Amino acid sequence: MAGAAVLGGLRAQVRLEWQLCDIAELVDETPHVKTLVLDAPRWTSHLAGQHVDIRLTAEDGYQAQRSYSIASAPEDGRLALTVERLDDGEVSPYLTEELVVGDKLELRGPIGGYFVWKAGEGGPVLLLGGGSGIVPLMAMARHRRAARSDAPMRLVYSAKTEAELIYRAELDELAARGDGFEAVYTLTREQPPAWNGYTRRVDAELLAEVAWPAAEDPLAFVCGPTGFVEAVASTLVESGWPPGRVKTERFGPTGG
Repeated sequence: MAGAAVLGGLRAQVRLEWQLCDIAELVDETPHVKTLVLDAPRWTSHLAGQHVDIRLTAEDGYQAQRSYSIASAPEDGRLALTVERLDDGEVSPYLTEELVVGDKLELRGPIGGYFVWKAGEGGPVLLLGGGSGIVPLMAMARHRRAARSDAPMRLVYSAKTEAELIYRAELDELAARGDGFEAVYTLTREQPPAWNGYTRRVDAELLAEVAWPAAEDPLAFVCGPTGFVEAVASTLVESGWPPGRVKTERFGPTGG
């Protein structure tokens, strides 16, 4: 059905109309990652973990479309998307380098109903992100703060280098609040001299140290490259976590 998208977990098809949003702010997160803050007059609401479709149209009518996770909490007044630039990408270079404040962007959403978390569900909640897979998990952490939830939430964030940790300052601020949110980092390629986090991939040994026992009925959200997601999810299940308590969202080379 043209112009329609299906919300995951819902049987009915829901028509999502394309809408134009204004670029209100551009935030440099890392050398290759930028957050687009949008004024979306027709936006209603979303759930933490959902995503949107972005559509670009060239002067000759050619169109390119990609999906991007929502980074903002449902309670935020503006919609935020965090985009990683792919050098050989078709869409991400334009979003991260060509857009300026005041430009318009065409999107539709929110999309997705499986990989979402509501504060009322409680915890413990284990968030596991690889690279830019942190984006929907950040929406969950922001939602927890905005909803004043005291659900135990622990983020395990894997990146190649310290410079590639997206939202690092905000994550540290959330952890410093002492209200049950924790942030654990691991760098897989290069670590600074004073680094006191982990220095390996998110493997069985690391998860044994940071994951809640399956007996506590925790819920996990795993997002990142396909290899990362499959390895982490499999390790959790092998350690006794029920598969239904491990929710995954993965991405791979798409042309960006």
